[in-house]
Amino acid sequence: MGRPGGRLIMCLAIPVKVIEVGADDTAIVDLGGVRKEISLALLADVQVGDYVILHVGYALSKLDPEEAEKTLALFAELNQAGMAA
Repeated sequence: MGRPGGRLIMCLAIPVKVIEVGADDTAIVDLGGVRKEISLALLADVQVGDYVILHVGYALSKLDPEEAEKTLALFAELNQAGMAA
């Protein structure tokens, strides 16, 4: 975390769902309706349908699907609250 210009900045790792596993340790994930290619170089045995924690383009760990869906629901609520404000 840093404070350039007095603002608090932090990095987020977010849950994403793997929708396609590619060659060379890559995958396509669903990021809130956006498809993005990521690296699976740090993980083994990732399958289509798995949820992974994504940070700066790398899958860091696999995540329990129920926990991933709860977290994504919370993000959606925060987004809706931000739009209403």
